Amino acid sequence: MKIKTKSDRRERIRVRQRKRITGTAERPRLAVFRSVSHIYAQVIDDQSSATVAAASTAEPGLKAQFTGEVRGGNKAGAEAIGRIIAERLKEKGITRVVFDRGGRLYHGRVRAVAEAARAAGLEF
Repeated sequence: MKIKTKSDRRERIRVRQRKRITGTAERPRLAVFRSVSHIYAQVIDDQSSATVAAASTAEPGLKAQFTGEVRGGNKAGAEAIGRIIAERLKEKGITRVVFDRGGRLYHGRVRAVAEAARAAGLEF
């Protein structure tokens, strides 16, 4: 695959990462996707192809909680999603995950999700 655009580069990195990262029932994969205005976190068991938990800034219930500086397109919103996904996993009895940054750099909002999830009690 020839790299012509930024998205081609990101896709190549994502495929290379996914060769090594897989989620199991004991240790599912925490996949983070960010768009310009929202951030999404999904916990996936790749062996059974099932989503264990998910959270995003686009959820109507969570949008009501976001006030002032907290939005889907900034670090504060990303930290909120990290805390929420960690809480949802703890309810299901999962504390260990594998982090999948989706070809993005471990920087900014992606890093904010990871650090907030760690602070809320997830191990990775």
